[in-house]
Amino acid sequence: MTEFSRRQFSAGLLGLGAVTAGLNLPAYAQGKKPKVVVIGGGAGGATAARYLAKDSKGAIDVTLIEPTKKYYTCFFSNLYLGGLRDYDSIGHTYDGLASNHGVNVVHDWAVGVDKAAKTVELGSGTKISYDRLIISPGIDMKYESVNGYSIEGQDTMPHAWKSGTQVALLKSQVENMKEGGTFVMVPPPNPYRCPPGPYERISMIAHILSKKNPTAKIIVLDPKEKFSKQALFQEGWDKNYPNMVEWIPASISGGVKNINMDTMEIETDIDTFKADAASVVPAQKAGAICDRAGITDGDWCPIVPASMQTKADPNIYVLGDASVASAMPKSGFSANSQAKVAAMAIRGELTGSKVFAPRFANTCWSLIDTNNGVKVGANYKAGEEKIEVVDKFISKTGESDDVRKTTYEESEAWYSAISADMFS
Repeated sequence: MTEFSRRQFSAGLLGLGAVTAGLNLPAYAQGKKPKVVVIGGGAGGATAARYLAKDSKGAIDVTLIEPTKKYYTCFFSNLYLGGLRDYDSIGHTYDGLASNHGVNVVHDWAVGVDKAAKTVELGSGTKISYDRLIISPGIDMKYESVNGYSIEGQDTMPHAWKSGTQVALLKSQVENMKEGGTFVMVPPPNPYRCPPGPYERISMIAHILSKKNPTAKIIVLDPKEKFSKQALFQEGWDKNYPNMVEWIPASISGGVKNINMDTMEIETDIDTFKADAASVVPAQKAGAICDRAGITDGDWCPIVPASMQTKADPNIYVLGDASVASAMPKSGFSANSQAKVAAMAIRGELTGSKVFAPRFANTCWSLIDTNNGVKVGANYKAGEEKIEVVDKFISKTGESDDVRKTTYEESEAWYSAISADMFS
């Protein structure tokens, strides 16, 4: 099995480049700890909270605001959907952050940010003050982007694109399709969380159906003309699930014109598709707290590449899916990498510790069938205006079974490493 140790994962992303001088320190009263508040307990927020508390050795007061007591990762949820993991394996608590590092974990919703007063308002009415604020809220859905789709009807055609139980609902719907039935997938337009994710989902649903309902069909009504790792996925579908998956780009279908969730019909210019089960993933935007905080430009949050500070306020940092990270995709690995850069920059500002030249990295693994893993990724640097690619890699078509199995095992090792990096 490919070695992917926790030490390699943490050290490799921390940014061990040329040292820069510590930034000017604020004049804190003697004995008063600077306060950092983190909104969102996913790959960005949980990682940032952990590294700030751990590496400052108690010199910074860190509060993490996250409404859920158990966080289910979106990454690897497709493997649960495909029957290759159980649901508990993608669920994690925040106990380790509190007990091991002294992070104050508050289970509540952040509903507002007062930038002038430097406070975060919670759903309970409590206000928490900060010296630096990290916002890592993930995405919200633009339900109106697909005509006929709505938040009220999302359980009929689950998007299952956020942490939560919708993926379990989708799994049940797929497994209970009638024999020879049709599953319809409507992927989102760019940009969106996890570019290869819809196509891994298609692979994992095909994996289920090939065993339980081999005459079923999968129709993919894509608003895009191409997608991440397209040649790899289509090679895998042809080899492992022949004649099951039909991918139809918008140039052929004319795009989805309307969805009738009562009749389970998806209308395009070329046809109306009757679904026995479906997943509709609409267009996306930064989590709502970003807009309330006044740090968005359009749907997303522009950032300073070297630190992940929002361009709207030097005291606020934005991580992960919500940020405009240029060449970096919206992924769990990206958010984890960005969190370490932001934590290092904040620690330098507040404690005078050394700040190293930032490095960023990302890999997106996808599973096509049992032990058939593929990947795409890159290393990045902070340019003056945007995060830039240094080098990149992608799996090749026609790889041997041994190579694909090794790639899959590498992804499993990474999941264990990033889970520990976020929550332990």
